[in-house]
Amino acid sequence: MENIDDNSLNQKKGSAIALLPIGVFLILFLGSGILTGDFYKMPALTAFVIAAVVAFIINPKESLDNKMDVFLKNAGDSNILIMIVIFLLAGAFGSVAKAMGGVDSTVNLSLAILPPNLLVPGLFLMVCFISTSMGTSVGTVSALTPIAIGVSQKTGIQLELLVAIIVGGSMVGDSLSMISDTTIAAASTQGCQMKDKVKMNFFVILPAALLSFIIIAVMTAGTAASAEAGPYEVIKVVPYVAVLVGALAGANVFVLLAGGVVFAGAIGIFTGTLDMWQFIDAVSKGMAGMQELCILVVIVGGVIGLIKHNGGIDFILNFVTSKIKSPTGAKFGIALIASIIDLCTANNTITIITAGPLAKDIGKKYGLDPRKLASILDLFSSCWQGMIPYGAQILTAVGIAGVSSIGVIKFLYYPILLLIFASISLVIEFPKLSFKKEANKESRAS
Repeated sequence: MENIDDNSLNQKKGSAIALLPIGVFLILFLGSGILTGDFYKMPALTAFVIAAVVAFIINPKESLDNKMDVFLKNAGDSNILIMIVIFLLAGAFGSVAKAMGGVDSTVNLSLAILPPNLLVPGLFLMVCFISTSMGTSVGTVSALTPIAIGVSQKTGIQLELLVAIIVGGSMVGDSLSMISDTTIAAASTQGCQMKDKVKMNFFVILPAALLSFIIIAVMTAGTAASAEAGPYEVIKVVPYVAVLVGALAGANVFVLLAGGVVFAGAIGIFTGTLDMWQFIDAVSKGMAGMQELCILVVIVGGVIGLIKHNGGIDFILNFVTSKIKSPTGAKFGIALIASIIDLCTANNTITIITAGPLAKDIGKKYGLDPRKLASILDLFSSCWQGMIPYGAQILTAVGIAGVSSIGVIKFLYYPILLLIFASISLVIEFPKLSFKKEANKESRAS
């Protein structure tokens, strides 16, 4: 078994200097906030533009035209364009729902129905449920962040905490949903069934989610006791219910959000809250409010493309695989590869697709079950994706809520707990299945 030689294991050495743009961004974005005490001083867009300049300077022997070609191809990648369309539709949905009174009605209805001590933890459970139904963390964040804003205004609970609850709960769906692109990518790269990968994840996610629920409940106990439920119209809550029902039915996220925009507008017109021109204006303002986020995502995609082109990802893969000496080390190595690549690419799906083939080869060499490998890739890319300040989930949430990403990160209990429980699962093997037996059979068959 130890003499197995796979081409994927013989990685190019790559270049550590190619990772410099990420370091520059973190120094500018986090450093300026630490030095000044104000994390709004350095906008993420400005910091990444400077990081992009650094990415172009690296490898001076290569022509600028070729670098620009790499940058533009990755900036216009289908995954980037999909995110932009989701952002625009989400902006329109949130704006129209707010304009017709949907946000206020939803918040007031929640205050009227739920006991005060269960309002905020109940929001966390709702986000977990909806994200698992929709299969998209970004879509969930986009749809529900306005609800967090409304709850904060009504109860006085810190908005950063509520936004963190939205972001954390949204990451549950990335790991548990059968229609999540991360589930599909992890299972397909490792050659296992999606249901088996989801089952593996469940036993790690459950304790992390339950402990997060308890922490949130304790932290917010009594905070909403003085909040009074204002007037609400049940019909104005229907667009959110329709999105949830559509998600449960497996509807496409574009259909859900676009349908939500039209449905919310129709209810606004029917109830007399909006006329046709106010509806159109709300759609326009909602999309316009997402423009900076869309530009940022495009630049991030281009910078990541240059980092990969210049050998940054190859350096990571070569460095980590050279340190693996045992089955346990292999699991930690795969987890480390997934973690570092996600920190560099800010996209857990791309991380899984990039690291997947190498993880499969390492798994064969050390007799690891494909289901475990798929779970490791998914869990470790997702937990970091929910914490990095330049990831789509946090960028979307803070863009809608108008708060500091650093202020949100300190309340991200679920992603932090997921990282802890996922790390523990590498050592004590839960859930216990006959990993080696099945993995060795596959290895011999191949």
